[in-house]
Amino acid sequence: MDDAHPNDRALAEAVLANRPGAFERLVREYQGLCWHIIQRMVRNPEDARELCQDTFLRVHQCLHQYRGESALKSWIGRVAWTIALRHLQHKRIPLVEPHGDDEGGTLLESISDGFDLETACADEETQRHLHEAIETLPPLQRTVLTLYYLDELPIPEIARITGLAGGTIKSHLFRSRLRLREALENRTGVAA
Repeated sequence: MDDAHPNDRALAEAVLANRPGAFERLVREYQGLCWHIIQRMVRNPEDARELCQDTFLRVHQCLHQYRGESALKSWIGRVAWTIALRHLQHKRIPLVEPHGDDEGGTLLESISDGFDLETACADEETQRHLHEAIETLPPLQRTVLTLYYLDELPIPEIARITGLAGGTIKSHLFRSRLRLREALENRTGVAA
């Protein structure tokens, strides 16, 4: 394992050595991230709980494969992402909405849309509308948005978890913000 993440390495080695409480510590440390990823993708609480358990079972079984090239958080997030993704594929649930003509979208998406989620959510009613609008997003956009804004993960970290390119993540964030702005404008009647 790499020395870039010494605390991660120490925790992984403690779990692999079956030290008392080590695996429980790992679960406590990363269960929030696991839940955010899976719940945002799957949306069914019972399935999400089961998939979180599957994630930590897989982590326990495969922790010997963790090499320390990335943070343990990213590695566990990737396991959770993969398990949620397989679940959605098995249920034939699309990750994103199909887009018709995407030409010209890349240039537009590389420019900030100027939409500030925090400012738009200043009051309680607007926050409620925002959460309702987030629920309408496709699983991939909902999850990327959650990782970026709620878990405050940088785009390279989200890329390691999802396996998506940074530009693709930016594109999903841009489209999500656009849809959220439209939804807020439609529900509140005020331009966000």
